[in-house]
Amino acid sequence: MVRGYETEAEQGDMNFVETALRGAFLIDPVLFEDERGYFATSFCRREFEAHGLTPNLAQINISYNKKKGTLRGMHFQKTPHPQAKLVRCTIGAVYDVILDLRPGSPTFMKWTAATLTSQNRRMLYVPDGFAHGFQTVEDCTEVVYNVSDFYAPELADGVRWDDPAFGIQWPAIEERIMIARDLQYPDFHPPT
Repeated sequence: MVRGYETEAEQGDMNFVETALRGAFLIDPVLFEDERGYFATSFCRREFEAHGLTPNLAQINISYNKKKGTLRGMHFQKTPHPQAKLVRCTIGAVYDVILDLRPGSPTFMKWTAATLTSQNRRMLYVPDGFAHGFQTVEDCTEVVYNVSDFYAPELADGVRWDDPAFGIQWPAIEERIMIARDLQYPDFHPPT
């Protein structure tokens, strides 16, 4: 008899917990452990579809960040090619923030955050129509995110990380490392 995780893993076990923002989920893989280590499912099209999530995968991005305090965001891609994202921290730790920018949504202009680490293996599903950003809380942090549509530079946009319209609470840090583009987004004005 061959012993392995494969039979158990065919169930595609992942725990989906919807955040306070409709359509955004924290996802924890279920670990099947034995003396060799563990096996887990980090993506299953059937389970994503069962939760009403976009299971399309067009591109996988990696963001490596040398220093604690690096802040990237708040980014999104406009229609006609918005991107849903599945975000996971594979090395280190991040404070990951999402912001609902879907006009007409009951959580429009609301945000939520989660700490994603290589130890907790937690993932965050970000629906299209959301802005996304993160701040590293450890040096040498890597973030991997799967996106549902290809990058289109002409549709790339963002909102300012500290825009008072949203009131996002970021972890206190001695030195925040950012690029000029992320510092210079104009104040957000909701569509009328």
